[in-house]
Amino acid sequence: MTFRLKVYRIRGEVLVAVCDASIVGRTFREGDLKIEVKEEFYGGKEAGEEEVRQALQQATIANITGEKAVRFAIEIGVIDEGNVLKIGECLHAQMVVI
Repeated sequence: MTFRLKVYRIRGEVLVAVCDASIVGRTFREGDLKIEVKEEFYGGKEAGEEEVRQALQQATIANITGEKAVRFAIEIGVIDEGNVLKIGECLHAQMVVI
């Protein structure tokens, strides 16, 4: 699987943005919800599963978008399946470590 991955380090937090590489540039809508999968946020760098796994395991905040990315986050135990949103045909989840 190929993902887009960008890691932000802000005031002691590690925010990880990861999405399916194939959905960059797309917009999804469901009722009042809308998500734009922008390269400037998710990054231009492609990443494989191991790099995404390591980043998500270090994250204090994560924004995960796309079927493959969300399923992978569930598989590695970062996201609970019951907390996943579906916006149009796009899965989306967020994680915060408190």
